[in-house]
Amino acid sequence: MDISAGIQASLAGRYAAALFELASENGTVTAVERDLETLRQALAESPELRGVTSTPQLSRGAQGEAIAGVAKYLGLSDLTTNFLGVLAENRRLSKLTDMITAFKAIAAAQRGEVSAKVTSAHPLSDEQLARLKDKLTAREGRTVMLTADVNPDLLGGLVVTIGSQRIDASIRTRLNSLSQAMKA
Repeated sequence: MDISAGIQASLAGRYAAALFELASENGTVTAVERDLETLRQALAESPELRGVTSTPQLSRGAQGEAIAGVAKYLGLSDLTTNFLGVLAENRRLSKLTDMITAFKAIAAAQRGEVSAKVTSAHPLSDEQLARLKDKLTAREGRTVMLTADVNPDLLGGLVVTIGSQRIDASIRTRLNSLSQAMKA
């Protein structure tokens, strides 16, 4: 398996790569990915859970018990639950969000997918998103997993980010460029 050196260089990337290896050996990559997405949503929705993962005043044991309870409540797989226990024991729960992101990137790379984020001034319809996904897939030569975001400050147009590439076709950027050109 070829995991990018950039991902493995970070602490979160090393933990995510180790989890991916274990999930691959067990044939449970999809289940673990689903677990991690459930956990990511729970972290986003619960300030208390974020506190448990990031408060250094909690002992390792207390963090471990709390995260085990959360894992049971969310119905996470044994591998994911054990992984969370290791994170609690090693005082690494504060990096959980970064590990989830790294795991998703590793899993997507193994499937030949690339992630892209499109930001628009107004919500895009499902048809518009599907057409954009098709065009980006053709451009990249591999399946593009598209996430959409809305930022009214763009005024109009789109900003598409694929990895480190950014395609900025927003009206705000065009107006800024025009303003700079007029100053010169």
